[in-house]
Amino acid sequence: MTTQIFMASTLYGTATLAAALDSECFGPADRRILLVSNNAATPETSAALDEMPGFEQLRGRFGEVISWNETISPFHPGGWAPRPDDAPLWERYLRLLWDLGDDEIELIVESIQVNPALGFCQIFTGAPVTVYADGLMSYGPTRNKIDPLVGTRVDRLLHLDLVPGLKPLLLTEFDVEPEIVPTDAFSKVLTELEATGDALPSLDAPALLLGQYLSALEILTAEEEENLHVRMLKGAVALGHTRIVFKPHPSAPARWSRALEREAEKLGAELSVLDTPVLAEVLYQRMRPALVVGCFSTALLTASALYGLPVARIGTGPLLDRLAPYENSNRVPVTIVDALLPDLSDRAAVEEQRRAMDVADLDALVRAVGYAMQPKIYPDLRPDAERYLTRHLTQYTWRYFKRRRLTSLALPGAVPSQLAFIPRNATVRRVARRARSFKRAVRG
Repeated sequence: MTTQIFMASTLYGTATLAAALDSECFGPADRRILLVSNNAATPETSAALDEMPGFEQLRGRFGEVISWNETISPFHPGGWAPRPDDAPLWERYLRLLWDLGDDEIELIVESIQVNPALGFCQIFTGAPVTVYADGLMSYGPTRNKIDPLVGTRVDRLLHLDLVPGLKPLLLTEFDVEPEIVPTDAFSKVLTELEATGDALPSLDAPALLLGQYLSALEILTAEEEENLHVRMLKGAVALGHTRIVFKPHPSAPARWSRALEREAEKLGAELSVLDTPVLAEVLYQRMRPALVVGCFSTALLTASALYGLPVARIGTGPLLDRLAPYENSNRVPVTIVDALLPDLSDRAAVEEQRRAMDVADLDALVRAVGYAMQPKIYPDLRPDAERYLTRHLTQYTWRYFKRRRLTSLALPGAVPSQLAFIPRNATVRRVARRARSFKRAVRG
């Protein structure tokens, strides 16, 4: 008996799994279990995946649906993992609870470098693992060093072809091969979800603004994010769009919508704020927006790559500077959107859908940024990073790097060439450490 267990936390991820199953990306199995995890900060006040509009259309691909939150209650999925000595006990418990017996288990998870996926994989120690990606983070490096007992069991990475020609870095340290989930299969699955938008206002070709709730990730303050949405609105109106639809993040505060409504009234624009939690892709099908505006949402790339809709970005430049630490896992998604999509304030670029960078240059940039983010995990990328920084570091591309980071890694562009020996000079580093220690002692 073979049992495949699919762990999912979002409707978009579940749609990706459905498309992969429809495309026969998985072998035959006697049982297929969808393990639903609600990773919201307070799951008790947020709708779980299996309670969202559209889930029933995807439900038929799986034999059973089980709640991971209920299984490990009262622990939170994002903060719990089994202690190493307890893993065998947890496996025995889950086999009894889910009637798995002696089945051969196959695990299919997202975001394996963090819980809940990491902790779940640590329980079934001998099971092969497939990782699937439902966003732009798959193009970046693995954010944490993964235990080889988990990483060496990953046999492939399933991902959507959101940036055709760009190859993911995720898990390449384990020689994991990426495999594309067919775009037509994913589009077909999304078509099944179109009916979930029946309660939406009937609008044709509006400008669609995408909210992300970046303040919850502590990337922006609430005031800064509210201002970002207002700038989206002003930018869309400046381009001649008078019908505007704002799709807020489901967890975003209602006051943001009221601020937009006041601004729309000043500008003479017709604003509709959606309160129905549907995928942006449902809106693409029902409304065929004349323009999709966002910060660095994955939905911008699906609009462009899957639906051929005009898109524009806003706010990515300041974000590249603000993301901290440098290895923040959002850095590559922001980099991709910033490099590929036109800025909302550049009318000509938006109208022509002009790209600032082609995919070949983007691939080289992502590899350089990936190495700068995780040099210990990807030491083999150093020659690529050195080559890119030597040839392509310009006034424009500097925004993707930090001088302090380049200096600490002794990469080109860090300091003037005549001082390039300093980061690697043990004597200089020792003197600097002593100077800092002396300074701290004086202050004390």
